[in-house]
Amino acid sequence: MWSFKAWRRRRTLANNPVDPAHWAEVRRRLPILDGLDEHEEQLLRERAVLFLHDKHLTALPGLALGPVEHLLLAAQAQLPLLHLGDLDWYRGFHEIVLYPDDFVSPQRHRDASGIEHEWDDARSGEAWQQGPVILAWPGVEASGGWEGYNLVIHELAHKLDMLEGGANGLPPLHRDMRVQDWAKAMQSAYDALNAELDANPEAETAIDPYAAEDPAEFFAVTSEYFFTAPDLLADAFPEVYRQLALFYRQDSLARLQRLQAEHPDYKAVENATNG
Repeated sequence: MWSFKAWRRRRTLANNPVDPAHWAEVRRRLPILDGLDEHEEQLLRERAVLFLHDKHLTALPGLALGPVEHLLLAAQAQLPLLHLGDLDWYRGFHEIVLYPDDFVSPQRHRDASGIEHEWDDARSGEAWQQGPVILAWPGVEASGGWEGYNLVIHELAHKLDMLEGGANGLPPLHRDMRVQDWAKAMQSAYDALNAELDANPEAETAIDPYAAEDPAEFFAVTSEYFFTAPDLLADAFPEVYRQLALFYRQDSLARLQRLQAEHPDYKAVENATNG
């Protein structure tokens, strides 16, 4: 049965071939792609091309990006969607704005007394409801290793969270998932992290303490860890890992463990640092 969508996809891929040398450089710079099988890597490469065709990357003055950099960003953006099938998970926004460095974002908050506070906050990324994703390029370049940090995945997790309204830590779940199970796992871990920080604000928490800011940040940070430090996340919050594995339909911990079993000298953090 003829499908316009499938025809358009094939035409886009045919008209935008990926230079093998460019993809090899992307693979070298993204250790979190290690262990993908041949089919997964081919699918990721195709989805990166389709992502770049669908989204407009706006590099601000002072930042010059080439095809490798575009693919570097797109591959990280598409890794979370690799096994979700539907290419419309990133619907609702069309532009990614790229800054050459961290940027200042005006913030506003009304406290419980009704007093409004305004301040400027230096940030490396933002995702706006019904608006673009904003990324500082140094944060994109620092992403891609097995070390619990990925700016691209973090900000796009916010976009997944916003699919059914404001970001609240609850993205649209699959039919075989239960909201009650998700809420119980996420809330218990979120409360535990906040309790640890309340007892000791300087505590060496298992995951980035920024996850304790609010449920939306908890989802974004744990999504980062799911793909970049799954062993740490699974040890600290096994039920959170399980829910994210169901949501993303991937088992990143098994992939990392398989890499380490096949290559006993494979060191995730060293690979991330020196890759």
